[in-house]
Amino acid sequence: MFKACPWQQFSSRSQWHPIVEREKMMADSHVDAIKKLDSMIKDVKFAMLTTVAEDGSLRSRPMATQKQEFDGDLWFFTRADSDKVHQAQQENHVNVAYANPDDQQYLSVSGRAELVRDKAKIEELWNPIYKAWFPQGLEDPELALLKVKVEGAEYWDTPNGKMVQLIGFVKAVVTGEPYKASKDEHDKVRLNKDRVA
Repeated sequence: MFKACPWQQFSSRSQWHPIVEREKMMADSHVDAIKKLDSMIKDVKFAMLTTVAEDGSLRSRPMATQKQEFDGDLWFFTRADSDKVHQAQQENHVNVAYANPDDQQYLSVSGRAELVRDKAKIEELWNPIYKAWFPQGLEDPELALLKVKVEGAEYWDTPNGKMVQLIGFVKAVVTGEPYKASKDEHDKVRLNKDRVA
């Protein structure tokens, strides 16, 4: 007699299905990753944006991340004719690095950059202080946004502070075992690179 697969034994009204459960776990993981990255980004005023120059060398510069709840995209004001924009148009893979040494938090974000000239988004993120870089304000013809669609990140976070980390180091020295950060302290997260913006 034919035996049904385990998940076929459940009625269509059942809540359990392996594909649905897998997708739910992936969605939960995605939401957790977004929350973790948001918690590490929100208090850091400046990040280092790295692009690839025409000669293949890496170029980094400080950039102010626009303050909004992180949803998988990072936003930076820029001049449309800047070197970083030209570099990102030639090779859109970029890295954005965040550091908060006082809290022992470090974050390296990789993603793809694109130039955005959407007036509504520019107005949404605009702050009058940016007139220091864009004297014509919202009317500046070179005013644009660089959007980084995050694909993955790696973080180092020691929320319990230096004392807990020091105890871990001492334990490693005493036992002869190398210090190993916990998943809470160090992890790599992957955001779906095919997600819809």
